[in-house]
Amino acid sequence: MQDILDEITATLSTREDRGEVAQYIPELAIVDPQQFGISVALADGRTFSAGNASDLFSIQSISKVFTLTIALGKLGDAVWSRVGREPSGDPFNSIVQLEHESGKPRNPFINAGAIAIVDAIMMGHKPRETLAEILQFVRFIANDASIGIDEKVARSELKTGDRNASLAHFMASFGRIKHPVEQVLGTYFHHCSISMTCQQLAQAGQFLVSDGVNANTGVRVVSAQRARRINSMMLMCGHYDGSGEFAYRVGLPGKSGVGGGILAIAPGKGSIAVWSPGLDKIGNSKLGTEALEMLVQKTGWSVFGH
Repeated sequence: MQDILDEITATLSTREDRGEVAQYIPELAIVDPQQFGISVALADGRTFSAGNASDLFSIQSISKVFTLTIALGKLGDAVWSRVGREPSGDPFNSIVQLEHESGKPRNPFINAGAIAIVDAIMMGHKPRETLAEILQFVRFIANDASIGIDEKVARSELKTGDRNASLAHFMASFGRIKHPVEQVLGTYFHHCSISMTCQQLAQAGQFLVSDGVNANTGVRVVSAQRARRINSMMLMCGHYDGSGEFAYRVGLPGKSGVGGGILAIAPGKGSIAVWSPGLDKIGNSKLGTEALEMLVQKTGWSVFGH
């Protein structure tokens, strides 16, 4: 595995076209696009890394996997009365579909859906308490108490969050948001600003590899059925309107973030975190996707068989 990761990192280090860093969040626009990191946490607990795997980056929408997990823990299947389970086929911040579908977001991973999920898990609590709970959960599944929130990125998102505010107010107009919109948005922007390394993120995904159990700690995080369902959502909806392309090229459940990270799960095999800040036109890490495609070719880990 170490040889494979070293080989992938060496191959990608020569790439000229690395995509574009996210421009619309000022703090992300200044990140050096030359960086690349990859970590694999195997089902047996061993971890392998290469490149900038111990550098912190903003996980952004990857955090939506964790908030969905929390919401399912609190509400069970009632979550699906608030968000759907279908791929959107539209950009992650589109408002068009919401209007057609009476303010119910297509899935929990597009921005509107993730905002609805935050509203669901707040349960009358203040943003600070909800954020503490989200952060505590991420630290728990990654088995790492040092994970925190990048306040600069959070402030940057609040300043430039008009589109997300529009989505939230639009859903509120249909009675789909129960808490004050500003509080929901503040919580949402902050959980997207959680900062992690590839190594921490690969650990955090461990519970989705082994039917809900984190192999490193032996702790059951969710039921086997729930782990499989979260993986299926990641496979269908984890890369916005590029989810089909990602399934075709990589063949693993995955969730991307505009910080350039991707968390991918090979059920029964391992949890993979890649990071390269340059994005493709849809908003997914360009080199990160290539790295996962290469990894699957070398390991045969696609969920669709060898």
